[in-house]
Amino acid sequence: MASDIKRQNRIRGKMKKYNPTGLRLTVFRSLKNIYAQVIDDAKNQTLVSASSVEKAMDKKKKMELSVEVGKLVAKRALEKGIKEVYFDRGRYKYHGRIKVLADCARKEGLKF
Repeated sequence: MASDIKRQNRIRGKMKKYNPTGLRLTVFRSLKNIYAQVIDDAKNQTLVSASSVEKAMDKKKKMELSVEVGKLVAKRALEKGIKEVYFDRGRYKYHGRIKVLADCARKEGLKF
C-alpha cells in the first residue's frame, strides 16, 4: 500500500510541474466500477465526469465499461470546449482498464 501512495504522490508532483492548462483527467477504479473526471485545479472544480454507475451502462463486462466511460468523458469534455488535459492515473499502474479508458478518450479526440 505504501508503494501506491508513493506512486500517487510522484504522479501528482509531476503534474503540478508540467501541466500548463491546469486541467487533469483523473481516474478512480474500484473492483466493479470505474470513474473519470476532468478537474480544473486552479478553481478546484469538477468540469466533466463520467462513470460506469450511470443508468445507460448496465450488465457489461469491466473492460467494456472502461471503453464506454472513456468515450463518454471525452465526448462531454469536447462539448465543453476542453481539448487538452493531463492524465492523472492516481495510484494505478497504466495497464488494463486504466489503459483502455485512456486509449478510448484519445480516440474520441481528447489530447494528453
